[in-house]
Parts: sequence; C-alpha cells; structure tokens
Amino acid sequence: MHPLQRLQPRTPALLLATVLLLAPVAGGAESSFTSPSRGTSASLDFRIVIPPVMQLLENSHPSRLDPARDGAFSAQQKLVVVSNLKRGFCLSMRMAAPEVAAWRLQTSQIGGVTLNEVADGYRLCTARAGRYTLMLQHDFSASPGQAAQAMAWPVQTDLVAL
Repeated sequence: MHPLQRLQPRTPALLLATVLLLAPVAGGAESSFTSPSRGTSASLDFRIVIPPVMQLLENSHPSRLDPARDGAFSAQQKLVVVSNLKRGFCLSMRMAAPEVAAWRLQTSQIGGVTLNEVADGYRLCTARAGRYTLMLQHDFSASPGQAAQAMAWPVQTDLVAL
C-alpha cells in the first residue's frame, strides 16, 4: 500500500482540524487592527423626570348638618392631600349655600400651613411638597328663616397647584 493512500481517508479530518485551530488566530488578528491614537469614548445622559403629583386622598365631612339649640351649625372636615410640587398647593373653600349667613373656619397652622380669609371664603396654603392631614373646624350661622332646619354640606372645596 502506498503511503498517500493511507492518508487519504484522514485528509478531510486533518484539514477541518487545521481550519478550526487557525480560526481564533485570524479573528484575533482582525480585532487588533485599531489605531492607538484614536481612543474610544462613550457617554450616557440619564434624565429622570418625576411628573407633578397632587392628589386629594380624603375629603370627609358630614353630608347634612343639624342645627344646635342656638340655631348655629358646627362640623369638622378632614382633608388628606399628597403633593410633590416644590412650591406646595392651596385649597380654596367657598360658600355654596345661600342659607348660610356667616361662616368661620379654624385649623392649626403647623407645618407650613397658612389659612387666610378671602372675599368668597377661605384659602388654605402650604409652602412645600408633602403629605398633609388637615382637620378643619367649620362654624356656620344660618339665615333667620333657616335656623331650625337641617342643611346639606355648604362648602365647595377646590385644590389648586402653585
């Protein structure tokens, strides 16, 4: 038997093994073709945008007011407001019942809460973001003809961003 005849069946296997062994060398050579004077750089610019949020979580008060013996009405209102607005928010409260002759509102003005009387009611404001639980004490006096009758909740409350 001739020596070349013995190699013939193994030739495709040897050829394949040689190609596989040389493939990483060729790939490595391609990856090293970079210019040393040209550096690479990358920068990322992240911006996190937090949308403005102002939410009235609770506005609880009695739906109807019964008069006291002297004809006055009194009730407490609880407001829970959450806001991430840097400058805060305001609550505008105005009278929505013509049968109310006079109205007085009180609250503790702690934690940056201010209460001011305005022409058509009251304005309660905060100066910064946060969660606020506000307890408001309302005292009403009805018109002379309405003093003995129960009345629906007379205050309209609006939440305003600053």
